[in-house]
Amino acid sequence: MVLKRKKRVLRRKPRMPARAIMRDSAAANPLHAYRRAFLEWALAAGYADHTGATRDRAIARFIAWCDERGLTKPQEITRAVLERYQRHLWLYRKADGSPLSLTTQETLLNPLRAFCKWLARERHILYNPASELTLPRSPRQLPKTLLSVTEIEHVLNQPDVTELTGLRDRAILETLYSTGMRRLELVHLGVFDLDLNRGTVMIRQGKGRKDRLVPIGTRACAWVQKYLDEVRPQLVMRSEERALFVTDYGEPFERNRLSDLVKKYMRHAGIAHGSCHALRHACATHMLENGADIRFIQALLGHSELSTTQIYTQVAIGKLIEIHAATHPARLERARAAGDAHTTPTTDSSAQRLLDALDASDEDTEH
Repeated sequence: MVLKRKKRVLRRKPRMPARAIMRDSAAANPLHAYRRAFLEWALAAGYADHTGATRDRAIARFIAWCDERGLTKPQEITRAVLERYQRHLWLYRKADGSPLSLTTQETLLNPLRAFCKWLARERHILYNPASELTLPRSPRQLPKTLLSVTEIEHVLNQPDVTELTGLRDRAILETLYSTGMRRLELVHLGVFDLDLNRGTVMIRQGKGRKDRLVPIGTRACAWVQKYLDEVRPQLVMRSEERALFVTDYGEPFERNRLSDLVKKYMRHAGIAHGSCHALRHACATHMLENGADIRFIQALLGHSELSTTQIYTQVAIGKLIEIHAATHPARLERARAAGDAHTTPTTDSSAQRLLDALDASDEDTEH
Protein backbone atom coordinates (compact mmCIF):
# COMPACT_ATOMS: atom_id res chain seq x y z
CA MET A 1 0.00 0.00 0.00
CA VAL A 2 1.34 3.40 -0.99
CA LEU A 3 0.74 6.08 1.57
CA LYS A 4 -0.58 9.35 0.23
CA ARG A 5 0.17 12.75 1.57
CA LYS A 6 -2.92 14.64 2.62
CA LYS A 7 -3.22 17.96 0.84
CA ARG A 8 -3.71 20.81 3.26
CA VAL A 9 -2.41 24.26 3.93
CA LEU A 10 -0.55 24.78 7.19
CA ARG A 11 0.22 28.11 8.77
CA ARG A 12 3.38 28.57 10.72
CA LYS A 13 3.00 29.69 14.29
CA PRO A 14 4.78 33.00 14.85
CA ARG A 15 7.47 32.90 17.48
CA MET A 16 7.05 35.25 20.41
CA PRO A 17 10.38 36.90 21.23
CA ALA A 18 11.15 38.23 24.69
CA ARG A 19 10.98 41.81 23.40
CA ALA A 20 7.35 41.30 22.38
CA ILE A 21 6.24 41.38 26.01
CA MET A 22 7.77 44.83 26.48
CA ARG A 23 6.23 48.14 25.62
CA ASP A 24 7.98 50.22 22.98
CA SER A 25 8.81 52.85 25.58
CA ALA A 26 10.44 50.24 27.82
CA ALA A 27 12.77 48.96 25.12
CA ALA A 28 15.19 51.86 25.72
CA ASN A 29 15.51 51.21 29.44
CA PRO A 30 19.24 50.96 30.36
CA LEU A 31 18.50 47.81 32.39
CA HIS A 32 18.22 45.87 29.14
CA ALA A 33 21.97 46.22 28.60
CA TYR A 34 22.51 44.34 31.87
CA ARG A 35 19.87 41.77 30.85
CA ARG A 36 21.68 41.05 27.59
CA ALA A 37 25.05 40.81 29.36
CA PHE A 38 23.54 38.38 31.90
CA LEU A 39 22.12 36.21 29.10
CA GLU A 40 25.50 36.08 27.35
CA TRP A 41 27.16 35.07 30.62
CA ALA A 42 24.54 32.34 31.26
CA LEU A 43 25.02 30.79 27.81
CA ALA A 44 28.81 30.99 28.14
CA ALA A 45 28.54 29.30 31.54
CA GLY A 46 26.87 26.30 29.92
CA TYR A 47 23.18 26.88 30.63
CA ALA A 48 20.82 25.44 28.04
CA ASP A 49 19.34 27.71 25.37
CA HIS A 50 15.87 26.93 26.68
CA THR A 51 16.89 28.00 30.20
CA GLY A 52 18.44 31.18 28.85
CA ALA A 53 15.31 32.04 26.86
CA THR A 54 13.09 31.43 29.90
CA ARG A 55 15.25 33.71 32.06
CA ASP A 56 15.38 36.35 29.33
CA ARG A 57 11.58 36.56 29.09
CA ALA A 58 11.15 36.74 32.86
CA ILE A 59 13.74 39.51 33.29
CA ALA A 60 12.35 41.45 30.31
CA ARG A 61 8.94 41.34 31.95
CA PHE A 62 10.41 42.66 35.20
CA ILE A 63 12.22 45.49 33.38
CA ALA A 64 8.98 46.50 31.66
CA TRP A 65 7.38 46.72 35.12
CA CYS A 66 10.36 48.74 36.40
CA ASP A 67 10.14 51.16 33.46
CA GLU A 68 6.54 52.02 34.36
CA ARG A 69 7.83 53.08 37.78
CA GLY A 70 10.86 55.03 36.55
CA LEU A 71 13.46 52.46 37.64
CA THR A 72 16.42 52.47 35.23
CA LYS A 73 19.52 51.59 37.30
CA PRO A 74 20.59 48.33 38.97
CA GLN A 75 21.18 50.25 42.22
CA GLU A 76 17.45 51.04 42.31
CA ILE A 77 16.54 47.35 42.46
CA THR A 78 16.21 46.81 46.19
CA ARG A 79 14.61 44.10 48.27
CA ALA A 80 11.55 46.32 48.74
CA VAL A 81 11.24 46.70 44.95
CA LEU A 82 11.46 42.95 44.43
CA GLU A 83 8.85 42.28 47.11
CA ARG A 84 6.59 44.88 45.51
CA TYR A 85 6.99 43.10 42.16
CA GLN A 86 6.21 39.81 43.85
CA ARG A 87 2.95 41.27 45.19
CA HIS A 88 2.23 42.56 41.68
CA LEU A 89 2.51 39.01 40.30
CA TRP A 90 0.27 37.69 43.07
CA LEU A 91 -2.42 40.28 42.31
CA TYR A 92 -2.06 40.05 38.52
CA ARG A 93 -5.03 38.69 36.58
CA LYS A 94 -4.92 37.20 33.10
CA ALA A 95 -7.34 38.05 30.31
CA ASP A 96 -9.83 35.46 31.55
CA GLY A 97 -9.71 36.87 35.08
CA SER A 98 -7.73 34.00 36.60
CA PRO A 99 -4.59 34.65 38.68
CA LEU A 100 -1.13 33.38 37.91
CA SER A 101 -0.47 30.00 39.43
CA LEU A 102 2.12 29.72 42.18
CA THR A 103 4.29 27.71 39.82
CA THR A 104 4.17 30.50 37.23
CA GLN A 105 4.98 33.11 39.87
CA GLU A 106 7.98 31.05 40.98
CA THR A 107 9.09 30.67 37.35
CA LEU A 108 9.02 34.46 36.93
CA LEU A 109 10.83 35.18 40.21
CA ASN A 110 13.60 32.57 40.09
CA PRO A 111 15.40 34.25 37.15
CA LEU A 112 15.40 37.53 39.09
CA ARG A 113 17.29 35.87 41.93
CA ALA A 114 19.91 34.65 39.46
CA PHE A 115 20.01 38.06 37.78
CA CYS A 116 20.53 39.94 41.06
CA LYS A 117 23.18 37.46 42.17
CA TRP A 118 25.02 38.09 38.89
CA LEU A 119 24.71 41.87 39.31
CA ALA A 120 26.32 41.65 42.76
CA ARG A 121 29.07 39.31 41.60
CA GLU A 122 29.94 41.62 38.67
CA ARG A 123 30.07 44.59 41.12
CA HIS A 124 27.20 46.42 39.43
CA ILE A 125 25.52 46.58 42.85
CA LEU A 126 26.97 46.39 46.35
CA TYR A 127 24.85 43.50 47.61
CA ASN A 128 22.33 40.96 46.35
CA PRO A 129 18.82 42.32 47.13
CA ALA A 130 17.22 38.96 46.32
CA SER A 131 19.30 36.92 48.77
CA GLU A 132 16.51 36.91 51.36
CA LEU A 133 13.57 37.00 48.97
CA THR A 134 11.05 34.31 49.93
CA LEU A 135 9.56 32.61 46.89
CA PRO A 136 6.03 31.21 46.84
CA ARG A 137 5.88 27.52 47.68
CA SER A 138 4.45 25.59 44.76
CA PRO A 139 2.02 22.90 45.92
CA ARG A 140 3.06 19.29 45.37
CA GLN A 141 0.20 18.39 43.06
CA LEU A 142 -0.68 15.06 41.55
CA PRO A 143 -0.90 14.82 37.74
CA LYS A 144 -4.16 16.31 36.51
CA THR A 145 -4.68 13.66 33.84
CA LEU A 146 -4.40 9.99 34.85
CA LEU A 147 -5.12 7.78 31.86
CA SER A 148 -5.92 4.08 32.02
CA VAL A 149 -4.41 1.55 29.63
CA THR A 150 -7.70 1.45 27.72
CA GLU A 151 -7.73 5.24 27.34
CA ILE A 152 -4.12 5.25 26.15
CA GLU A 153 -4.87 2.61 23.54
CA HIS A 154 -7.82 4.68 22.36
CA VAL A 155 -5.54 7.71 21.96
CA LEU A 156 -2.89 5.71 20.10
CA ASN A 157 -5.50 4.46 17.63
CA GLN A 158 -6.68 7.95 16.68
CA PRO A 159 -4.21 8.79 13.85
CA ASP A 160 -5.16 7.69 10.34
CA VAL A 161 -2.19 5.47 9.51
CA THR A 162 -3.17 5.34 5.83
CA GLU A 163 -1.87 8.91 5.53
CA LEU A 164 1.74 10.01 5.75
CA THR A 165 1.16 12.38 8.64
CA GLY A 166 -1.08 9.89 10.44
CA LEU A 167 1.61 7.22 10.39
CA ARG A 168 4.15 9.75 11.62
CA ASP A 169 1.81 10.85 14.42
CA ARG A 170 1.23 7.23 15.50
CA ALA A 171 5.01 6.74 15.75
CA ILE A 172 5.29 9.93 17.85
CA LEU A 173 2.55 8.84 20.26
CA GLU A 174 4.03 5.36 20.61
CA THR A 175 7.49 6.79 21.31
CA LEU A 176 6.22 9.20 23.97
CA TYR A 177 4.22 6.50 25.76
CA SER A 178 6.89 3.78 25.50
CA THR A 179 9.86 5.83 26.68
CA GLY A 180 8.22 8.42 28.96
CA MET A 181 10.47 11.11 27.52
CA ARG A 182 9.69 14.79 27.81
CA ARG A 183 8.27 16.89 24.99
CA LEU A 184 11.51 18.79 24.39
CA GLU A 185 13.52 15.57 24.48
CA LEU A 186 11.45 14.14 21.64
CA VAL A 187 11.83 17.40 19.67
CA HIS A 188 15.63 17.07 19.91
CA LEU A 189 15.67 13.33 19.17
CA GLY A 190 17.91 12.51 16.23
CA VAL A 191 17.71 9.70 13.69
CA PHE A 192 20.92 8.13 14.98
CA ASP A 193 19.84 8.34 18.63
CA LEU A 194 17.69 5.23 18.17
CA ASP A 195 18.96 1.67 18.10
CA LEU A 196 15.90 -0.25 16.97
CA ASN A 197 17.76 -3.59 16.99
CA ARG A 198 18.62 -3.26 20.69
CA GLY A 199 15.42 -1.38 21.53
CA THR A 200 17.15 1.64 23.09
CA VAL A 201 17.02 5.42 22.74
CA MET A 202 19.84 7.81 23.65
CA ILE A 203 18.32 11.01 25.04
CA ARG A 204 21.01 13.64 24.69
CA GLN A 205 21.17 16.77 26.80
CA GLY A 206 17.85 16.25 28.54
CA LYS A 207 16.71 18.31 31.49
CA GLY A 208 19.75 19.50 33.41
CA ARG A 209 21.91 18.86 30.32
CA LYS A 210 22.13 15.15 31.18
CA ASP A 211 22.31 12.23 28.74
CA ARG A 212 20.53 8.99 29.47
CA LEU A 213 19.93 5.68 27.68
CA VAL A 214 16.37 4.37 27.96
CA PRO A 215 14.52 1.38 26.49
CA ILE A 216 11.81 1.61 23.84
CA GLY A 217 9.24 -1.15 23.42
CA THR A 218 9.02 -3.48 20.44
CA ARG A 219 5.66 -2.08 19.33
CA ALA A 220 6.99 1.46 19.31
CA CYS A 221 10.08 0.25 17.42
CA ALA A 222 7.86 -1.28 14.76
CA TRP A 223 5.94 1.97 14.21
CA VAL A 224 9.12 4.07 14.16
CA GLN A 225 10.71 1.68 11.64
CA LYS A 226 7.64 1.93 9.41
CA TYR A 227 7.80 5.72 9.69
CA LEU A 228 11.49 5.75 8.76
CA ASP A 229 10.90 3.50 5.75
CA GLU A 230 7.72 4.97 4.30
CA VAL A 231 7.15 8.50 5.61
CA ARG A 232 10.26 10.40 6.64
CA PRO A 233 11.96 10.22 3.20
CA GLN A 234 8.90 11.92 1.68
CA LEU A 235 8.77 14.68 4.33
CA VAL A 236 12.37 15.79 4.81
CA MET A 237 13.49 18.69 2.63
CA ARG A 238 17.22 18.44 3.35
CA SER A 239 19.28 15.28 3.17
CA GLU A 240 21.37 16.43 6.15
CA GLU A 241 18.33 16.87 8.44
CA ARG A 242 19.15 15.15 11.73
CA ALA A 243 15.80 15.32 13.54
CA LEU A 244 13.92 12.03 13.74
CA PHE A 245 10.41 13.45 13.59
CA VAL A 246 9.74 16.28 11.15
CA THR A 247 6.72 18.43 10.36
CA ASP A 248 4.84 18.62 7.08
CA TYR A 249 7.42 21.24 6.11
CA GLY A 250 10.25 18.76 6.63
CA GLU A 251 11.55 20.70 9.63
CA PRO A 252 12.02 19.67 13.28
CA PHE A 253 8.97 20.13 15.49
CA GLU A 254 8.67 23.06 17.83
CA ARG A 255 7.45 22.42 21.35
CA ASN A 256 4.06 24.11 20.95
CA ARG A 257 3.32 22.44 17.63
CA LEU A 258 4.10 19.03 19.10
CA SER A 259 1.82 19.76 22.06
CA ASP A 260 -0.98 20.81 19.72
CA LEU A 261 -0.59 17.60 17.73
CA VAL A 262 -0.83 15.32 20.79
CA LYS A 263 -3.61 17.42 22.31
CA LYS A 264 -5.66 17.07 19.11
CA TYR A 265 -5.65 13.27 19.29
CA MET A 266 -6.44 13.28 23.00
CA ARG A 267 -9.45 15.51 22.43
CA HIS A 268 -10.61 13.25 19.59
CA ALA A 269 -10.37 10.34 22.04
CA GLY A 270 -12.67 12.19 24.45
CA ILE A 271 -9.98 13.21 26.96
CA ALA A 272 -10.60 16.80 28.00
CA HIS A 273 -7.20 17.59 29.52
CA GLY A 274 -3.59 16.70 28.95
CA SER A 275 -1.00 16.53 26.20
CA CYS A 276 2.55 15.15 25.92
CA HIS A 277 3.14 15.01 29.68
CA ALA A 278 0.00 12.92 30.15
CA LEU A 279 1.67 10.12 28.15
CA ARG A 280 4.77 10.46 30.36
CA HIS A 281 2.60 10.17 33.48
CA ALA A 282 0.81 7.16 32.01
CA CYS A 283 4.09 5.41 31.19
CA ALA A 284 5.35 5.73 34.77
CA THR A 285 2.03 4.90 36.43
CA HIS A 286 1.31 1.80 34.34
CA MET A 287 4.82 0.42 34.88
CA LEU A 288 4.50 0.92 38.65
CA GLU A 289 1.14 -0.82 38.72
CA ASN A 290 2.70 -3.76 36.88
CA GLY A 291 5.42 -4.13 39.50
CA ALA A 292 8.33 -1.96 38.27
CA ASP A 293 10.72 -0.76 40.96
CA ILE A 294 10.60 2.97 41.72
CA ARG A 295 14.37 3.24 41.07
CA PHE A 296 13.95 1.99 37.50
CA ILE A 297 11.16 4.49 36.94
CA GLN A 298 13.48 7.24 38.21
CA ALA A 299 16.17 6.22 35.71
CA LEU A 300 13.65 6.01 32.86
CA LEU A 301 12.18 9.46 33.50
CA GLY A 302 15.54 11.11 34.20
CA HIS A 303 14.63 12.45 37.65
CA SER A 304 17.62 13.63 39.69
CA GLU A 305 15.72 13.18 42.98
CA LEU A 306 13.79 10.08 43.99
CA SER A 307 11.22 12.28 45.74
CA THR A 308 10.14 13.57 42.31
CA THR A 309 9.45 10.03 41.11
CA GLN A 310 7.66 8.99 44.31
CA ILE A 311 4.66 11.11 43.35
CA TYR A 312 3.70 8.29 40.97
CA THR A 313 3.36 5.89 43.87
CA GLN A 314 0.40 8.01 44.97
CA VAL A 315 -1.42 7.64 41.66
CA ALA A 316 -0.67 3.96 41.00
CA ILE A 317 -3.96 3.18 42.73
CA GLY A 318 -4.46 -0.33 41.35
CA LYS A 319 -2.02 -2.07 43.68
CA LEU A 320 -3.14 0.06 46.61
CA ILE A 321 -6.75 -1.04 46.08
CA GLU A 322 -5.66 -4.70 46.06
CA ILE A 323 -3.63 -4.32 49.26
CA HIS A 324 -6.42 -2.35 50.92
CA ALA A 325 -9.00 -5.02 50.08
CA ALA A 326 -6.72 -7.81 51.31
CA THR A 327 -5.53 -6.24 54.56
CA HIS A 328 -8.01 -3.68 55.86
CA PRO A 329 -10.17 -5.17 58.66
CA ALA A 330 -13.33 -3.29 57.66
CA ARG A 331 -14.05 -5.45 54.61
CA LEU A 332 -16.96 -7.66 53.67
CA GLU A 333 -15.16 -10.92 54.45
CA ARG A 334 -13.03 -11.22 57.56
CA ALA A 335 -11.60 -13.95 59.73
CA ARG A 336 -13.51 -15.27 62.74
CA ALA A 337 -10.68 -14.45 65.11
CA ALA A 338 -8.04 -11.82 64.53
CA GLY A 339 -4.63 -13.34 63.92
CA ASP A 340 -5.98 -16.90 63.48
CA ALA A 341 -4.71 -18.00 60.07
CA HIS A 342 -6.64 -21.28 60.22
CA THR A 343 -10.11 -19.81 60.60
CA THR A 344 -12.26 -19.63 57.49
CA PRO A 345 -13.42 -16.21 56.34
CA THR A 346 -16.94 -15.23 57.26
CA THR A 347 -19.17 -12.55 55.85
CA ASP A 348 -20.07 -9.51 57.94
CA SER A 349 -23.84 -9.99 58.15
CA SER A 350 -24.67 -6.31 58.67
CA ALA A 351 -22.48 -5.28 55.77
CA GLN A 352 -24.03 -7.97 53.61
CA ARG A 353 -27.53 -6.74 54.43
CA LEU A 354 -26.45 -3.21 53.49
CA LEU A 355 -25.12 -4.40 50.13
CA ASP A 356 -28.30 -6.41 49.47
CA ALA A 357 -30.41 -3.34 50.23
CA LEU A 358 -28.32 -1.24 47.82
CA ASP A 359 -28.64 -3.88 45.10
CA ALA A 360 -32.42 -4.00 45.59
CA SER A 361 -32.57 -0.22 45.38
CA ASP A 362 -30.64 -0.27 42.09
CA GLU A 363 -33.00 -2.88 40.65
CA ASP A 364 -36.06 -0.78 41.62
CA THR A 365 -34.49 2.25 39.96
CA GLU A 366 -33.90 0.34 36.71
CA HIS A 367 -37.51 -0.87 36.64
